Amino acid sequence: MKEEREQETTLQLGVVQKVVPIGIGTRVCIDTADILTPTEGVLVGNTGHGYMLVLSENRSTDTYPPRPFRINAGGIHQYIYLRGKTSYLSEMRGGGTLYVYNGTHVKEVPIGRVKMEKRELVRVEMETDGVHISSTLQYADSVSFLEKDGTIVSVKELSEGTEIYCCIDEPGRHLGEKIKEEIREY
Repeated sequence: MKEEREQETTLQLGVVQKVVPIGIGTRVCIDTADILTPTEGVLVGNTGHGYMLVLSENRSTDTYPPRPFRINAGGIHQYIYLRGKTSYLSEMRGGGTLYVYNGTHVKEVPIGRVKMEKRELVRVEMETDGVHISSTLQYADSVSFLEKDGTIVSVKELSEGTEIYCCIDEPGRHLGEKIKEEIREY
């Protein structure tokens, strides 16, 4: 088992600007071969400008029992941040490694399997330090975020002004590796 260690990534608070239904699409669930805490999650986003911290399903909701090994990471097209690199969620595979973030710590966990299914999706848009970040996520109470006071809030409870944790990055990558280039992503 890998040791938990300090991360190089800085999580910060961002303010939700809007949550917009966008229809049915393919979302990705990552089932780890480990137990995750309720405040551990992955960093995902539509663009390389930044990522939202999406938490594990290690909590009971009105419609789902706890799945302490699972993270519902969102739209298949999204980037997932992996300690300085990115991959597309579509590239995640069982037998690989996932980095989960919790406060100032990151740990490696093995991926047991990846599930891709059609589900109702929403686009969450937020801003932090003048940077616009967005993510495409399943509209389900099992998809959650961490607020400033440590409260866990589901995507169904998000509203304009909610503050949740995220991470800023600089766009410009080739095969997941950072490169210098001028790029526009929306």
